[in-house]
Amino acid sequence: MVRANGAVSLRELARVVQTSEVTVRRDVRALEAEGLLDRRHGGAVLPGGFSREPGYPQKTHLAAAEKSAIADLAASMVEEGDAIVVGAGTTTQELARRLARVPGLTVVTNSLLVAQALAHANRVEVVMTGGTLRGSNYGLVGSGAEQSLAGLRVTKAFISGSGLTAARGLSTANMLSASVDRALVQSANEVIVLADHTKLGADSMFQTVATDAITRLVTDEHAAAEEPTAHELDALADGGVQVSVAPLGLPVEAPAAHPQPSAAAPRRPVPPAGAAPGAPLPGQRRPAPHGALPVVPRLPERIR
Repeated sequence: MVRANGAVSLRELARVVQTSEVTVRRDVRALEAEGLLDRRHGGAVLPGGFSREPGYPQKTHLAAAEKSAIADLAASMVEEGDAIVVGAGTTTQELARRLARVPGLTVVTNSLLVAQALAHANRVEVVMTGGTLRGSNYGLVGSGAEQSLAGLRVTKAFISGSGLTAARGLSTANMLSASVDRALVQSANEVIVLADHTKLGADSMFQTVATDAITRLVTDEHAAAEEPTAHELDALADGGVQVSVAPLGLPVEAPAAHPQPSAAAPRRPVPPAGAAPGAPLPGQRRPAPHGALPVVPRLPERIR
């Protein structure tokens, strides 16, 4: 599985071989001693220090539930009338499926998968970059893609990658993809990284976004539950990244049509029904700085 996917989580390995994570962790330690793989926070990668990029079919099955939860929470951060950029990836594809319900939205993307998910959305304008198609992730790369982003200005950029560390930030295994992702984030006021727990602590060859340029990280609850990845989250938060943790199981309701909140009256998170006054909100790791976007609580499942 590691050879096929480039990286795999201990949880996924335990599910496939139908054994406990304790047993899998022991076996991974033995394989590392033989030089067959390298252990990473919550998983394993091919030996050599850097994780490589798996193909699209492998990506769609890796941490699928976690990506869905991350996309639910990330979609709640998009307002009616926003202009955003969305990079290539399976997590951003999940996000795009939810953005189809946000009216007045303009989405700039280099991803055919993101564009396809929004192709029939009402009142959502999709702008594609130029460029050369990469078959492994259905993203447009190269000078054509980068030139089409020159001079662009949007409110938010949503991107993913192959790995995320506090020391180096977001990285990816492909040089052309990294270059386009850098052009995407340079056009945005806020940079929001979507990364499930399997990517935390992993490092790839080409840096996309340095830690100090990341506004917010949206990850899943497994990242906060396991000690190595929880430590990575703390280090990212210490580096100025706002961390939002998406709980698994219940989807977040897509945002209703409403105007952008004014600076004088910042939007406040709404506590779940029956919550005690002052109780922490679901998915909130730590209080965000004044004026930062709050973590939105989980709501009952919407009608699809």
